[in-house]
Amino acid sequence: MASPSITVFSLLLLLLLPLSSALPSHSVLNAAEILADSGFLSMALTLEVVSQSLVPKSPSLTIFAPPDSAFKRAGQPSLSLLQLHFAPLALPLQTLTSLPAGTKIPTLQSGNSLVVTSPPSGAEISLNGVRVTTAASPIYDDGFLIILGVEDFFDPKFQFQAPAPPRIPAPGQKCGSDSSNGTGFPGASWFQGAKGAMRSNGYTVMASLLDLQLMGFKNPPTSLTVFAPVDQSVENPLLDPSVFLRHVVPCRLAWSDLVNLTEGTALPTYLDGFTIRISRSGDVLLLNGAPVYFANMYYGDSVVVHGLQESLVMPEEAAAGESSPEEGGSDSLDDESEF
Repeated sequence: MASPSITVFSLLLLLLLPLSSALPSHSVLNAAEILADSGFLSMALTLEVVSQSLVPKSPSLTIFAPPDSAFKRAGQPSLSLLQLHFAPLALPLQTLTSLPAGTKIPTLQSGNSLVVTSPPSGAEISLNGVRVTTAASPIYDDGFLIILGVEDFFDPKFQFQAPAPPRIPAPGQKCGSDSSNGTGFPGASWFQGAKGAMRSNGYTVMASLLDLQLMGFKNPPTSLTVFAPVDQSVENPLLDPSVFLRHVVPCRLAWSDLVNLTEGTALPTYLDGFTIRISRSGDVLLLNGAPVYFANMYYGDSVVVHGLQESLVMPEEAAAGESSPEEGGSDSLDDESEF
């Protein structure tokens, strides 16, 4: 029988659930208008023409806009070239600034990604050797659609000389032992920024579950990474207590850490026996087959949140062996020895 506190929480959660959908068309129209007002008239007109065919059915998008002078030099770009300037995830300036040189950013052009070429000094941001001209502030940013100016069109044939590979966790290694700052668990205020970012971007279910689930920790963690599924992909969090547990790993992994993980790396989660396996489709990073759509939605000293378009699915064999809360299925919260 459900406890009164869980029942009250259930009612609140049902009231809080918003309807989440693909990128709204009014965002694209607003962005085109602001592009024109900001001096990017050619890109604004192009966006209005190709938005139906280029804007994916996903909740977020980053567009890199060349100036009018680039259009005058090169003429009207092909659809394929335009696809290289559309990334199917939200990339705030904070995220781009944090990415090391050599990091690949997926685009809508099949089989081709952008490569971060920013200098180590961090004085500027560049992709495929092309400088981001609006590094101080984006042209447009509504949390779902972000538009940044670049000084020219990207070269699809750009080749990057990779630096020495960074130190990354090996497959099977305990994740994040070096990621924690060791500052301890400062209380509920630790998650205020993360919860606010999730709620404002359509990830209210995970934000609402965060406080409830953390009550079960005997030894509160010092760092977490939350892979938050968008609300519409969580069918019934009240009947599936594993939703939160299988989307959280006991370490802090920023986007720059994730993209450098080797193929097949398995990240442990707080759900006993459930791991998140790293794979790629071309240059698109996948977590148990699900792409990250909002990298570094929240990026703090101890907690990072990445947004997903879909839930991480429980393998059939794990689902069959999962016990109910009454049978002790959430013991992983109370015993961190596994990590």
